[in-house]
Amino acid sequence: FDWREPGCSMCLAMNPDKLSPRERSASTSNRNFEGRQGRGGRTHLVSPQVAAASAIAGHFATPEDL
Repeated sequence: FDWREPGCSMCLAMNPDKLSPRERSASTSNRNFEGRQGRGGRTHLVSPQVAAASAIAGHFATPEDL
């Protein structure tokens, strides 16, 4: 579980800040396509509520899981 700064780095893998193969990311971005955050990584588009619950839990979670 890693905290990321807001902005356009992880959102489009424009620098070394990107997903490794088989690594997963919870993203509140409004777009996604294969390889957007790093080749072989998996991006899950989530609502702000799910992002907050996941941050609190330290893994993918919904508000109901808390």
